[in-house]
Amino acid sequence: MRLPIQVHRARGGGREYRVIRPRGAVERAVLVDDDHVLNGWFDRGAARTIGGLWLLAARSPRSLVHVPIRGNELPWAPPAPCGERLDLVLLHHSLQFPPSRWKELRARLGAGAPGTAHLPEAERTAAGAATGAAPEQRHYREFRDRFHQQVAAGTLFMTGSARAFRETADRFLDVARNGPAHPQAHPAYRHYCVEIHYLEGILADGRGLHLEYCENWAA
Repeated sequence: MRLPIQVHRARGGGREYRVIRPRGAVERAVLVDDDHVLNGWFDRGAARTIGGLWLLAARSPRSLVHVPIRGNELPWAPPAPCGERLDLVLLHHSLQFPPSRWKELRARLGAGAPGTAHLPEAERTAAGAATGAAPEQRHYREFRDRFHQQVAAGTLFMTGSARAFRETADRFLDVARNGPAHPQAHPAYRHYCVEIHYLEGILADGRGLHLEYCENWAA
């Protein structure tokens, strides 16, 4: 995968940070805080882009990877008020960035510089070549490759290890790969989704992510 990105640098809290964003808007993607779960809807292109950014976070421990999607509209009008729409920030735990400083840092980001991330591992992950920890290992207290979640300034922070990002990028790539064909193959049950479930042991705290393919968007 060749992923167009924009690289920003800004100072906050007395140090300089590198922030990576996708170049161009990721329009058909929404992440909603629904209290007990984090619900996401994505078309093929958005799911593939975010899967690539998830892998980029695994190899970029000194960067924050920001996916600005909270301004996107839902693909349909919900029957009842839903939760807050969120941006997404992915970062390695060694960066030790406090989410409370994000609003200030985000305001200081300029135009940035264009670049391209080359992610051959995206194709291997999509083909099912990625391997991870055995599920029982993740429940040991000593197991460190878990995500910590925090919501701040309209943004979900997923803070984890390189291994945690590598092991879960396939969820988005699965949506991109298998979601588009599912409604035609299963017209009576058009719903296609995957999850990063709290029972897997990959989440040290926080809530599971429900990631759903959506083919019909208003724009």
